[in-house]
Amino acid sequence: MTMPTAVMWDMDGTLTDTEPLWLEAELRLAQRYRAQWAHEDALAVVGTPLINTARRLHERGVALPPERIVRVMAQEVASRIDHAAAGGVAPWHRGAIELATEVAAAGIPQALVTSSPIEVAAAVARAAGVFAVVVSGDDVSQPKPDPAPYRQAAADLGVHPRDTVVLEDSPSGIAAGRAVGACVIAVETALPVRPQPGLRIVDSLTQLRLADLSLGS
Repeated sequence: MTMPTAVMWDMDGTLTDTEPLWLEAELRLAQRYRAQWAHEDALAVVGTPLINTARRLHERGVALPPERIVRVMAQEVASRIDHAAAGGVAPWHRGAIELATEVAAAGIPQALVTSSPIEVAAAVARAAGVFAVVVSGDDVSQPKPDPAPYRQAAADLGVHPRDTVVLEDSPSGIAAGRAVGACVIAVETALPVRPQPGLRIVDSLTQLRLADLSLGS
């Protein structure tokens, strides 16, 4: 059994469920500026780039530049994560922090690789306490599905991507992980994952233990 030299985690949808926090941050910001923004508006932009959401909020009456809106919402979401973590209720997906803790106990380094802003990624990393490297959407010019985020994380960890395991849930993230040659395990936390040759698919992280992360298993 050959264990990976590192494990690289996607964040939103794989490690954490931060969507409710983003929805709440959007609504609170809109209320602060008396902008017209209903829960339905928030749902309509789920899954789109954050800057697009910020532009929509700006158009609806939030009197801040879209780039500033992104930062304000990210700071609020990060604050909520810090507060939740202090109370022992960080927004982990089922089985996620247990697996990350088991990997850490085995001495295998881990990276958090996300398209989310650095404020949120850093808050999640603080809550988990197991990540040697964090690569956020602010750290790379080309986001997933470009392989750049995972390539950078592997370089920062000092490992070759082909010797790592990537845990992902989205088509773009799966494509990015496969593009660097990593062993990708796809987690169906929200939507079904399209089967692909060599792609391992699980329904939940509760199905995985350390031994299940062995390369070629």
